Amino acid sequence: MKLVIDGAAVSTVDAAGTEHATGHVIVVDGRIQAVGGGAAPKGLDAHYVDGRECLLTPGFVNTHHHLYQWATRGYAQQAILFEWLTELYPVWGRLDADIVHAAASAGLTRLAQTGCTTAADHHYVFPSNGGDVFAALVSAGERVGIRLHAIRGSMDRGVSHGGLPPDNIVETIDGALAGTADAIGKYHDPAFDSMIRVAVGPCSPFSVSEELMRRGAELARSMNVRMHTHLAETVEEEQQCLAEFGCTPLEYAERLGWLGGDSWFAHGIHFSDSAVEKLASTRTGVTHCPSSNSRLGAGIARTADLLGAGAPVGLGVDGAASHEDGGLLQELRQAMYLARQRGGPAALSAREALRIATIGGARVLGREKEIGSIEPGKLADLALWRLDGFEHAGIADPVAALVLGPVPPLALLTVGGRPVVTDGQLTGVDEEQLAAELRVASRRLAER
Repeated sequence: MKLVIDGAAVSTVDAAGTEHATGHVIVVDGRIQAVGGGAAPKGLDAHYVDGRECLLTPGFVNTHHHLYQWATRGYAQQAILFEWLTELYPVWGRLDADIVHAAASAGLTRLAQTGCTTAADHHYVFPSNGGDVFAALVSAGERVGIRLHAIRGSMDRGVSHGGLPPDNIVETIDGALAGTADAIGKYHDPAFDSMIRVAVGPCSPFSVSEELMRRGAELARSMNVRMHTHLAETVEEEQQCLAEFGCTPLEYAERLGWLGGDSWFAHGIHFSDSAVEKLASTRTGVTHCPSSNSRLGAGIARTADLLGAGAPVGLGVDGAASHEDGGLLQELRQAMYLARQRGGPAALSAREALRIATIGGARVLGREKEIGSIEPGKLADLALWRLDGFEHAGIADPVAALVLGPVPPLALLTVGGRPVVTDGQLTGVDEEQLAAELRVASRRLAER
């Protein structure tokens, strides 16, 4: 039950930004017991891992995803968001539990391969004849072994009521709320070392009624869970909100009770100065999804401005249908590059990008006391990156090598001290089998 990682460069991402050129971490019973510079004490009754030529970071936190979309990669390649959704909603309406499990297992595997130890997944499509797709998502999390924040999404506003999704894949308000309450009751675990938590997640202003948004917030607070939705992703969304409700998306969310430290929004691209300040003052979180935003041409989020104002900001991979790579480490570099497109080369540093991906994401999910940095007492969710290959040779700064260089192999990824990836391979998961399952699932969905 003891693990020692010795000899690695260590980026703790604590409040002081402590780093050790050569350091060690001692893990006991799934929690970090000690972290420091120099060599670890010898002779401990523990499993020692040689960290020389490696960088040790906290495990990454993915704060927004749609894992079921791994079954529909490659669709709508030149579409803006609304066009992309219009093409894909009818396809997703034919999902079933087996397809969701295969897609989610593959997506979580890819996340783990790229340093992710906690993933928030927003699932909002519940076909009437698809079986228990939420249970399929939860079982995929258990199969791969990283922490899962399963967001029970919902849509009640179909095309006949001015929404985007087809009427056959939306729920009634009461049905959506009952399904959400049931998911919370079955799966939500508030414990410090929880492997699964559930959040309330009406999909977006253009697929959900005012009543469902308002009652969803009330349900989340009555059951003491967090809440999540898409917001301010495109200019078309803002235009629709202004025309329909006479306000911006953030003003609309505030009207319906969606601002606060228990809420976070995906994308958040089109925020005014006053909106940025409002998010910061209310401690409302924002997930930055740089690759998905770029794939759909949605715009460049004001990441540096949000951070400067003090708003919680995390990274999100988003669905693989709008980010076919599906990896998380790549988002650090992409976030940094897009921030610099807005604000110049000093807008966001490699270390700031690492902070967003770790303690920033933990803060967005309300778990900054548990995960997101390498500090005594926290859970041992750790990523040990090998930087000894020719791809990183000569880069003296290991954090720069990680963020700016090619994706390095993982020597070790642990969740609560338990190995999930060892020498680049997932433990307990057959990747070839996962690939075969995903091919079958994608083909079945396309044929339907």
